[in-house]
Amino acid sequence: MVEAMEAIDVVLRKLDWMRQERIWPNGLRYLWTDAFGVVVLVSLYRHFGERRWLEEAEWVVAEVRRVLGRERGIRIGEAPDRHGQYYHYLAMWLYALEVLGREIPAYHDEALQLARTIHPAFVIPGQGVIWKMREDLSGPDPQLGGFGALDAYHGYVVYRLIDETALADEIAEMKTIMDRQTPGLHITQDLGLGMMLWFTHFHPEEDWARILQPRALATLDTLWQPQGYFCREPGWTEMRFAFTNYGIAVGLQAVGAWPERVHKLLDYFETWRSGDEYDREAITHVMACAAWYPSGFLRTFTSAT
Repeated sequence: MVEAMEAIDVVLRKLDWMRQERIWPNGLRYLWTDAFGVVVLVSLYRHFGERRWLEEAEWVVAEVRRVLGRERGIRIGEAPDRHGQYYHYLAMWLYALEVLGREIPAYHDEALQLARTIHPAFVIPGQGVIWKMREDLSGPDPQLGGFGALDAYHGYVVYRLIDETALADEIAEMKTIMDRQTPGLHITQDLGLGMMLWFTHFHPEEDWARILQPRALATLDTLWQPQGYFCREPGWTEMRFAFTNYGIAVGLQAVGAWPERVHKLLDYFETWRSGDEYDREAITHVMACAAWYPSGFLRTFTSAT
């Protein structure tokens, strides 16, 4: 991990710039980005002990509810093309609520209620977790309503953090799906590999994690480019995204792997620009903050009292 004070200085600078440019948290709402951002803000609260960081995290949660909240679940994003609901976005939001709930218990209760609300809509027991649902959760999205490869793992990890007893049935359903998927699961896409590493670090002793963590690292190794980035897929050596690399950096730091590559990656994307909309998209810069200072994404953070 990067030296804490250096990392925090980078994060504070990025947050100031995003506010000034009205990118985040005062830009368009997007559930994935907001989840990462809430965790970063709670991390800064833990570091500084200043209430303003918690207040800002609570403001983001309130804005997500106001702008994206639906009768059941939460819309993907505010922009017109970000309709429907993704399970993996909701699972990331559950994680953010639970992290905030470690400081303010009402958010733990909110996470528990949301998990109970969305689970039966997305999960087909014994088969899989639907990747994207219609906005009212009335059924799968017509174009993107297949099963997600990683969603059961995401839900399993987050549900166990929220309440292993209250969500015991939901956890068991996720574990049954995981047991079916694990033997043949070979992730090839950059961010999915980083996320799988993050999932495995919560329960590294369990069979699924023992299988999938080294498998993910082996595939990631084939994506590494000596300039300082991971390409999108095997063989796509020129295709790179900053935000997906930042997700990989979080996963690598969670499992304690390749610190020299993490440093090189962070340095590379400080100056590299894609020349498209991602140069100013909140997802790029909020996930950069998480990669520089991943404290709130680590098992040690969620187990702290």
